[in-house]
Amino acid sequence: MANKRSSGAEKRLTLKQTDPEKYAFLKAEAAAPYRSLRKFVYIGLASSGAIGAFIFLMQLLAGQEVSAILPNLALQVGVVVLMVWLFRLEGKAERKSDS
Repeated sequence: MANKRSSGAEKRLTLKQTDPEKYAFLKAEAAAPYRSLRKFVYIGLASSGAIGAFIFLMQLLAGQEVSAILPNLALQVGVVVLMVWLFRLEGKAERKSDS
């Protein structure tokens, strides 16, 4: 009544062989953790900046105090530009890691 143990002759399948899509996803996530979360945050912050810029632009067009509105408008536009730049930088890094 000896136990039959598997010998080294049986080939052990790896994740790469059994599920190549999952393996590719896990490999990409290990190389750049939280990339999709960062891109989501960039989109959210850029949207917030765009809404703020729109509001300040409307206040400017309505003729409210220009000296108080222009710095705020510039800040909002700067936020949008920064988030677009970071999003594009993240996309470039993603394309570079894919190839």
